[in-house]
Amino acid sequence: MYDVAIVGAGVVGGMLARTLAAYDLSICILEKENDVAMGATRANSGIVHAGYDAEEGSLKARLNVRGAEMMEGITRELGVPYRNNGSLVIGFGEEDRRTIEGLYARGCKNGVRDLRILEGEEARELEPGLSESVVCALYAPTAAIVCPYELAIAAIGNAMDNGVSLKLHFEVGKIEKKEGYYEISSGEEKVSARFVVNAAGLYSDEIAAMAGDHSIQVHPRRGEYLLLDKDCGNLVSHTIFRTPSHRGKGILITPTVDGNLLLGPTSVDMEDKEDRSATEEGFARIVEQARENVKNIPFRKVITSFCGLRAAGNTGDFIITSPEPGFVNAAGIESPGLTAAPAIGEYIVEMLKSQGLVLRKKEDFHPVRRPAYAFRNASVEEKNEMIRRDKSYGRVVCRCETVTEGEILEAIRTNPPARDLDGIKRRTRAQMGRCQGGFCMPYIAELLSREMQIPFEEVTKSGKGSEIVAGRTKETKAK
Repeated sequence: MYDVAIVGAGVVGGMLARTLAAYDLSICILEKENDVAMGATRANSGIVHAGYDAEEGSLKARLNVRGAEMMEGITRELGVPYRNNGSLVIGFGEEDRRTIEGLYARGCKNGVRDLRILEGEEARELEPGLSESVVCALYAPTAAIVCPYELAIAAIGNAMDNGVSLKLHFEVGKIEKKEGYYEISSGEEKVSARFVVNAAGLYSDEIAAMAGDHSIQVHPRRGEYLLLDKDCGNLVSHTIFRTPSHRGKGILITPTVDGNLLLGPTSVDMEDKEDRSATEEGFARIVEQARENVKNIPFRKVITSFCGLRAAGNTGDFIITSPEPGFVNAAGIESPGLTAAPAIGEYIVEMLKSQGLVLRKKEDFHPVRRPAYAFRNASVEEKNEMIRRDKSYGRVVCRCETVTEGEILEAIRTNPPARDLDGIKRRTRAQMGRCQGGFCMPYIAELLSREMQIPFEEVTKSGKGSEIVAGRTKETKAK
């Protein structure tokens, strides 16, 4: 019997698990996929929003501003890269100026610090690459960037290091209310918990319905992205937004914490919760609008494209509700959900406390997670010391990103352990460079095979059904 079961291992579930791990509780995270951070967390913009966009008084506004305040300290504790680069919302005419003035007023009411409205020339002094057509901009110096899946992996890893259990391949099929607890079923496997938190992203409406709450509606909103090579990462230093509409914040242009340049996302309402296919139309829109925003973007240096699905709710706000004591929904956590995630964790812990969850501080809670070795960023002296301690750090496996065998082995052995090629990619950046795994993937697969003690043929790209080989050459059986 667990005290708390969290359904969903994205950044919201991960941050909640880490917050709860500071108390003397038994906690379990239930995730249907082969790894953590596999939903909206793995494919979004990675922006720590300042907090001027959400309607004043809303949960989005309150938890965005609080989460942004918490993020730098949390990333430091978790060993996750964080960069306070600031953001600009650019305007091209008087209608945009009125919108920007409204955002400024709203941001001030929300408690966002140091907002300023800049004229076009002032904005171009900050960002020389901005279009000459930009007439004004809202400058938010408190905005920042992180890697969303790295943040979730680190939060869940730190929670696990402090005693939280993680169950993968646990697709919830049934939730039953018993006397004083809930029984959660995935096929024949069952988990019992006194409290349940539904942080299932796109499937949070279905999880809520299993518990008898049919008030929540969630649909996927597709967002396509283009990622440019690292030699484009200095094209802009701030995150550049267009003036927002009811469909979102438009096509943004931003550096990433890893030095690339990211363009996107589109915003298209969908029905299929598993359709992550990208479209030519989407990429054409990204290119068209990005060209309007910033001059001289080298689109020929796009190294990959991808598509994410956001969980858009039916209320326009985060849906953090408790239909009955012991069951809490965290649904419709779209933008600024990544920014708000630490504050959502705090908020839900207080909800659980008010419903009877006893919170006693754990004396041996350790909030710090040692950052993974980033060989590429180390000094010569630091590299030599790594290699002296462990010779596997002297073998570079991924040349594009300068990732060593030691870092890959660490990703396989550290909570939550990588179990497939994409898991290695998200933890180390191996396979994320110009060749997209063309050279390093076979050796990484060998390491996975050896460490997991499975045949090479069973190594997958991203879980069951994505095996990378059918068999060894010249070993076919005669019919």
